[in-house]
Amino acid sequence: MSEMKVRCFGNKPGQVVYAQYHDEEWGIPVHDDRHLFEMLILEGAQAGLSWETILKRRDAYRAAFHHFDPAKVAAMTDQELMKLCEDASIIRNRLKIFAARQNAQGFLQIQKEFGSFDVYLWRFVNGVPIQNHWQNFKETPVTSPESDALSKDLKKRGMKFVGSTILYAFMQAVGMVNDHPVSCWRYKSV
Repeated sequence: MSEMKVRCFGNKPGQVVYAQYHDEEWGIPVHDDRHLFEMLILEGAQAGLSWETILKRRDAYRAAFHHFDPAKVAAMTDQELMKLCEDASIIRNRLKIFAARQNAQGFLQIQKEFGSFDVYLWRFVNGVPIQNHWQNFKETPVTSPESDALSKDLKKRGMKFVGSTILYAFMQAVGMVNDHPVSCWRYKSV
C-alpha cells in the first residue's frame, strides 16, 4: 500500500494525469529550449481553461505542433493552422492556434539573439529559481514583478497570449519559481 502524498493539486479522485504532472514535472527547473517552447505554447492554450484540460490533450498538441519543434511550427502555413481549428483533439481557438506560429517565430528570434531561449528566459530570475515559502496553495500569487517584466518584453517582441498571469503560471511550471507550499512533498526537492 502506497502512502498518501500531500500535494498542492491533483489530489481528487480521478486526477491521475494532474497528480502525475505535479509529482514529476511542475516546478522542476527546465533548461531545454524545446520543452520551454512546449510549455509556453501550452500555457497560452490554457488561458481561460483548466490546466488539467490541457494536460489531457498534451499528446494531441504534440502531434498537431510537430512535437513543439519551434522551426517547424514557425513555418506552418495558414492552411495547416486552419485545419487545426477543426481538430477536436486540441482547443479549437483560432487566435491561440495562430499565436503558436507567431510565438514560434519570436522564439526563434530570441534564440538567435541570445544563443538560446533558456539564456534569455532565466535572466528574469537572475539564473536561479525564486524560492517562496507559502503555507498553503491559496497564498500563491497570480503574477509577480518578474512575470510582468517577462510579459512586457515578449509582447514587445510580438508574442501573443503572454500576459503576466499566463507567464507566472509558465514560470511555476518550468521551475523559475517554487510555489509548492511548505506542506507539499515536492517543496524541498525543487
